[in-house]
Amino acid sequence: MSDELVKVLDGNTFVVSDDCGDIEASPTDPTGLFAYDTRFLSKWVLTIDGERLNALSVDDLQYFETRFFLVPGTGTVYVDARLSVIRQRDVANGFHEVLTILNHGEEPVKLRVRIDAASDFADLFEVKDALEKKGSYVARVEKGALRLGYDRETYKRSTLISSSARARVDESGLAFQITIPAHGEWTTELDVVAQIPGFGGLEVPPKRSRRRTMEANLDRWLGGAPRMECDWEPLKRTYGRSLVDLAALRFAPPVAGGRSLPAAGLPWFMTMFGRDSIFTSLQALPFTPELAATTLRALGEWQGTRLDDFRDEDPGRILHELRYGELTAFEERPHSPYYGCADATPLYVVLLDEYERWTGDRKLVRDLEYEARSALAWIDEYADLQGNGYVWYERRNEETGLENQCWKDSWDSISYRDGRLPDFPRATCELQGYAYDAKLRGARLARLVWKDPELADQLERQAADLKRRFNRDFWVEDDEYFALALDVEGKQVDALASNNGHLLWSGIVDKSKAKAVVRHLMGPRLFTGWGVRTLAEGEARFNPIGYHVGTVWPFDNSFIAWGLRRYGFKDEAATIAAGILDAAEFFQGRLPEAFGGYERQQTKYPVQYPTACSPQAWSTGTPLLLLRAMLGLEPLGEHLVVDPALPASIGRLELLDIPGRWGRVDAFGRGRVEVDGGQRPRARAANSAARRG
Repeated sequence: MSDELVKVLDGNTFVVSDDCGDIEASPTDPTGLFAYDTRFLSKWVLTIDGERLNALSVDDLQYFETRFFLVPGTGTVYVDARLSVIRQRDVANGFHEVLTILNHGEEPVKLRVRIDAASDFADLFEVKDALEKKGSYVARVEKGALRLGYDRETYKRSTLISSSARARVDESGLAFQITIPAHGEWTTELDVVAQIPGFGGLEVPPKRSRRRTMEANLDRWLGGAPRMECDWEPLKRTYGRSLVDLAALRFAPPVAGGRSLPAAGLPWFMTMFGRDSIFTSLQALPFTPELAATTLRALGEWQGTRLDDFRDEDPGRILHELRYGELTAFEERPHSPYYGCADATPLYVVLLDEYERWTGDRKLVRDLEYEARSALAWIDEYADLQGNGYVWYERRNEETGLENQCWKDSWDSISYRDGRLPDFPRATCELQGYAYDAKLRGARLARLVWKDPELADQLERQAADLKRRFNRDFWVEDDEYFALALDVEGKQVDALASNNGHLLWSGIVDKSKAKAVVRHLMGPRLFTGWGVRTLAEGEARFNPIGYHVGTVWPFDNSFIAWGLRRYGFKDEAATIAAGILDAAEFFQGRLPEAFGGYERQQTKYPVQYPTACSPQAWSTGTPLLLLRAMLGLEPLGEHLVVDPALPASIGRLELLDIPGRWGRVDAFGRGRVEVDGGQRPRARAANSAARRG
């Protein structure tokens, strides 16, 4: 199989193949046709006269459609084939593939064309962990089509494969004996349909209407977003790619009434994630605010209602992850849903308030009053595991629950300077910032919409007390930054990490301490020139290609930039934006989940992280939030404030028809911040204007 993977997707359904369009998955290989957390096709290999084909090129037509141009092997370095092959594939509850073979010769040709097909029906967790199946397989021919099936008690999944041209179908695939005249062609249309009982079979819609419907849907999506004009062409390409990828990642869970929220990322996280969906909705608010509304409603529907140790569920807690696969169905994994994250619940209130500030939609705030109050209550009643007013986490599901329930959820992400790992429970610093922000925002909603001034006063008092204690207990005096966490004994877990930037975003940092925090964020231990590392160079666990211990995460940097703007560090925010957007250019406009935390002076381009999700929702949303931060877009009552600070390399920037409670507004800026090698801002100034559309 080629090393170049080709992906087409539509929300929860996606196909990953090699650059010939073939699928030949191993137990741990995330290639195949996936829908609702199950691999419905693990083998899909085209041969002509028993030979595999070679790729000429791949056309990335749309996120849901691609085209492969192929030739038979020639045995020489020169391509002089008399045949060529085109495979055009689009995904929608399975996929539809048009296979065309062209004869460029002067004589007719007889060919044996075959597609080998199989499915392991692997749960995504089985793919990740190489687990064995426990059910039984079946493959049978039905009315000229091939049905692949898997049964385990009441859990049933099947894949139906059919062709428009007559085929000889067996349990391993479809074969065609064809003759193509001189300068002629032969075509067949292949349908691969994923079928799940209780999901309407996931039948593929009629071929002719499907493509038109998806194209029209994408056109509406792009037409509703602000238009951008910019002197710097790479930013225009990155912006367009972000909007298209965000459209591709839209996922309509059953509780959403047909509306969409962002799935977290391909291939492992194509489902509803509390944290990821909230962060992405925050990033996209100035561009597609409807995502936030759906996210809030859907997460509210699944809000915790009971104490359940297996799922780490509490009343009021917002889910971490919702899955539909086999391991979840048999409770071998707790994800139906799983609640093991400590940040999504306060962030839910943050998103609700920010959505109202941006859109003026008080009806949704009234509709979700119970859910928001329950989330606020969870912070005090269930998250304070030590009884000292901080948000802590410790999994109750010891076997399959997540150890770290913050956004840096890998096993070694929370450490002391010397590399030791603290015991549980843990109270990471950014969780306290989110709780502080949630209380202040909850107070605003209580006073403004719910007409409960008593609750508002209580929340404001709690927030002020939390901020006072936090700035005392988490502050590392000798080096002047905030500790990564507190351990079970209340001692500082004193590694220096990017979490300090989230503290600026939340507003919990005393103004007197902000300058020192910024000095660390922009200093050489954290800032690479491409972006801020997750963990500072010099910490014992630092690794520039470690998942949460030294890589650069674009999403992380977008919220750091927003936090810098909140405290008035405009040029520093522009510097962060310049580094990340420069990196995006090297990734063809699609920022990955993470990339290597090497110094920019060491590399001419950002170093790829080998297993990064791409596209990933909050990386896709990163350029959008960076645009907001650079332009200084902030809602103020019925108006949008524009206060730009742009890198000089961007030149003139126009963002037109920004939606919000003000209707549609245009924003303008011109780059004045000189960035020295992507590392230091040299000047501060920017022109600005806002015009009501």
